Amino acid sequence: MIVYQANKTQFISDVFSNDIENIVLNNVRRKLNRGAGASEIKSWANSLGFMERIMRDEQIPSDCGIAIEYQIPQTGKRIDFIISGQDPDNKDSVMLIELKQWSEANLTNKDSIVETYVGGRIGEHTHPSYQAWSYATLLQGFNEVVYTENISLHPCAYLHNYVEDNVIKNEFYADYISKAPVFLKSDAHKLSEFIKKNIRYGDKSNILYRIENGRIRPSKLLADSVSKMLKGNQEFVMIDDQKVVYENAMALACKASAHKKQVLIVQGGPGTGKSVVAINLLVALTQKGLLSKYVSKNAAPRAVYESKLKGNATGAEIRNFFGGSGAFIGTKNSEFDALIIDEAHRLNKFSGLFGNLGENQIKEIIDATKFAVFFIDEDQRVTLKDIGRQEEIEKWAYKAGAEVTELALSSQFRCNGSDGYLSWLDHTLQIKETANNLFEEIDYNFKVIDTPTELRAIITEKNKVNNRSRIVAGYCWKWPSKNNPNAYDIEFPEYDFRMKWNLTEEGSKWIISPESVNQIGCIHTCQGLEVDYIGVIIGEDLIVRNGQVITDASKRASSDNSVKGYKKMLKENPTEAANTLDLIIKNTYRTLMTRGMKGCYIYCVDKETAEYFKEQLAVKY
Repeated sequence: MIVYQANKTQFISDVFSNDIENIVLNNVRRKLNRGAGASEIKSWANSLGFMERIMRDEQIPSDCGIAIEYQIPQTGKRIDFIISGQDPDNKDSVMLIELKQWSEANLTNKDSIVETYVGGRIGEHTHPSYQAWSYATLLQGFNEVVYTENISLHPCAYLHNYVEDNVIKNEFYADYISKAPVFLKSDAHKLSEFIKKNIRYGDKSNILYRIENGRIRPSKLLADSVSKMLKGNQEFVMIDDQKVVYENAMALACKASAHKKQVLIVQGGPGTGKSVVAINLLVALTQKGLLSKYVSKNAAPRAVYESKLKGNATGAEIRNFFGGSGAFIGTKNSEFDALIIDEAHRLNKFSGLFGNLGENQIKEIIDATKFAVFFIDEDQRVTLKDIGRQEEIEKWAYKAGAEVTELALSSQFRCNGSDGYLSWLDHTLQIKETANNLFEEIDYNFKVIDTPTELRAIITEKNKVNNRSRIVAGYCWKWPSKNNPNAYDIEFPEYDFRMKWNLTEEGSKWIISPESVNQIGCIHTCQGLEVDYIGVIIGEDLIVRNGQVITDASKRASSDNSVKGYKKMLKENPTEAANTLDLIIKNTYRTLMTRGMKGCYIYCVDKETAEYFKEQLAVKY
């Protein structure tokens, strides 16, 4: 959606009226049904004033098109300034200009990332050239008008307050600057020349209108690129009931319509291949030209699978295939052809940073698409806010008039294919009684380790083979190293042991980053993912006394949002709250202890708990 649209002459007139910021604001209110903050309004007044001076160049055609604040469909991202027209060969040409009021920035060692002062504090932000180029890439990959009618896109960035300092134009960012030039305070003339090079004549073919109304669907080139990444990758080969679920899902997606939505609920425990099927569906549906997206509440699976699919494609292209579960507030009904929700048990009722947006994530997802497939394992609900139950999904599906299909993944590919280990673990954690509680019959490498130092040594050695071994822990320790790089988070002085939680530099890709074996992950960075060997530190939130597994939410770190609000719950309904908290803590450790395909090693902070696990390994009936 374009917030403001005019030709050059009208744009100059609107700026000259000294009211351009209010003109844009009124359009934002009318078209986007929202307001704008004081800083955003001020940025329009300042940046558009600078662009007006550039556009006064008489050689820039007066009838070229101007668009301000074009919201890219499916992303929520907005392109600041667009100029449309014809190039010297009379071909449709579009300039995409990212405007920044920055006056200084700092180099980082991260690809395309700079540090600068925005929103009242110093923070990490994408380089303006990368930002402009990524927006152009999204249009090229998903807007049917752009890629079928060969509209040329020319991205660039204009930092009109920035004085050259060898940061923004540093060689480190050269690859992105070559794709989207960056112009600084002294480069007004250069920007003008760049515009005239690509916009020689006015917009004779309503380019902006065509782009705004272009169908959003992946290009064949992009679909083929993603497909090539999947082919030959053994990690994503489907077998047994995975293939059955996949074929049924494909049939339902092709059958679905806006008038008769289809909802598929797929039950599957740890290691049954939910994510394998999900990624295969994403690629196959994309190849069919269906607008599809992989959705998860947790950022870690999205980041990892996005990285695995990227290959030679750009991050911007691939990233648009992945999204969070709270991104569908206000999405038009049936705007997507298919939404694939992995780890659906982690869905929340509300969205947003403060959990105060939207009505219900399940409802919003079903409304937004013709076909939704929910991969679910209710035994992996690990926070008080998790609402992803089958009955909840069915409720909203039927309200939307959707047909509901239920399938299951039962073949176990994690934990050496041992359903017996999962049963033993459920029995040992006292989650539920199971028939199989003899570990000696289970083909899985499970050990209780006496010290955290030994646990670290084992995992470090295992990791040398193929970078697929990690340490995780219950969320019983605070995270001081997040703000103080010299601090440590999990320390056991008596064992000369200290380590940090997963580094912020690794982000959600912690579990596959080469150096991450030196940090400790938590439930939020490993759920939905797997390694060969997992080391688990069990904190004081789960202990054993006289053979009884006891959980204690008060032993969780105060920064752990997964049990936020539990004290209030205990006051209002003590019995229900206690049962819910007990299950969440046990589910958390069950999930952590099923991340390893070949083995799990545990260190228990509490000694009686360690002895209990040893006894369960040795018990005979």
